[in-house]
Amino acid sequence: MSMLEQIESKLKNAFSCEHLEVINESHMHSRGTESHFKVIVVSNDFEGKRLLQCHRMINEVLADELANHIHALAIHTYTKTQWKNADIPNSPKCLGGSKFDQ
Repeated sequence: MSMLEQIESKLKNAFSCEHLEVINESHMHSRGTESHFKVIVVSNDFEGKRLLQCHRMINEVLADELANHIHALAIHTYTKTQWKNADIPNSPKCLGGSKFDQ
């Protein structure tokens, strides 16, 4: 199973998603083919929670991947209501310090 598929599977199992996108952004960086991801998770599981709480929920689900496999993860969480007006920002450039980034 690819890292993208693993992330997608874990998030689907952890949240009742109205919408889920896992985007491999590794091609924009120099740290490997499965090192940088963006996730967009729309779920009413985030209702009444602050942004930091929602991000922590994602981080908990993907703790192993973040500790051992992923260099960067851009997280975008929304409730169904927030999703209607969402403007998904582009991920920032990686400043990971790789010798190839210079």
